[in-house]
Amino acid sequence: MRVFIRRLKHRNRLSFVSLWILVFLYCLALLADFIVPYPYDLQHRDYALCPPVLPHIFHNGRITSPFVYGIEIVNPAFKEYRQDTSKIYPLKLFVKGPERKVLGIIKTDRYLFGAGEGKIFIFGTDNHGRDVFSRVLYGTRVSLSIGIIGVAVSFILGLFIGGVSGYFGGKVDTFLMRLVEIIMMFPFFYLMLALRAIFPANLSSVQVYLLIVVILSLTGWASLARIIRGMVLSIKEEEYVMAARALGLSSFRIITRHILPNTFSYTITALTLSIPDYILGESALSLLGLGIQEPYPSWGNMLSVAVGNLRVLTGAPWMLIPGFFIFLTVIVFNFLGDGLRDVMDPKNW
Repeated sequence: MRVFIRRLKHRNRLSFVSLWILVFLYCLALLADFIVPYPYDLQHRDYALCPPVLPHIFHNGRITSPFVYGIEIVNPAFKEYRQDTSKIYPLKLFVKGPERKVLGIIKTDRYLFGAGEGKIFIFGTDNHGRDVFSRVLYGTRVSLSIGIIGVAVSFILGLFIGGVSGYFGGKVDTFLMRLVEIIMMFPFFYLMLALRAIFPANLSSVQVYLLIVVILSLTGWASLARIIRGMVLSIKEEEYVMAARALGLSSFRIITRHILPNTFSYTITALTLSIPDYILGESALSLLGLGIQEPYPSWGNMLSVAVGNLRVLTGAPWMLIPGFFIFLTVIVFNFLGDGLRDVMDPKNW
């Protein structure tokens, strides 16, 4: 692993930076309970569609400890706000707030930072007065984990079915490849919608999460299996595979220990490049109201509030911030995949 990271750093700086951006995003997702200033479902009804309230360090021409100004509403009908510079609320660490569970285990009522009686909305608030920054960080958990888990399931299915098909050939190969072609015949997005439509709409967020993982995995393994099958057809004729057969090793052991590991240089790169498809798939389902349900956030269902609502798009552009995170994640995964393809190619060693 260190060797690959070192090669990535020296041969493709952009991919190396992308790797650390992804590490940062996954750390945010893991520590979201501790970092966010508010619970994801806490509503500040008097501050709906409030613009970002950011900390300041200058007051009356002097540098001070971080603080936020008070916020007062000017026009409730049009959600117009202004800063009240006569009210100052210093930022504090480990402030007290509504009780929650960190990582679903540890109960605590302490938050990393807060403004006491004041309000701090780094990314503004949504139409229900919920802090967008807090919801984006919680949404990071859903969107990023679905990509990783979905790819892991597809990785196992694609490797197993492609390996078995290529190694045994004959009727087994014919049956499995016809199954792959049937799945690949349907457009990915419409197949995903059709599979989602089979299940009831009134599922809990956890059930929907697991369902989306299953749907994305079932629609994403076919292309990988087809490519793995072609690679196995070539690898199984190598001398070391024939020697393993001559020694009496079982087919399962030959496939798992001698053939499939030699496909990893391709599969790891291919899976890295396919993770954005899973993230976009979840976002698309949530955007259409078929994915993660309110109040639990994902980037897709947060973005659905802004899409199609001209008033929100023009008056509250900060509601498009989840779209920026989707764009950033897709871009860095693609850059990382390109870098891994160059680094893991034996021809470039």
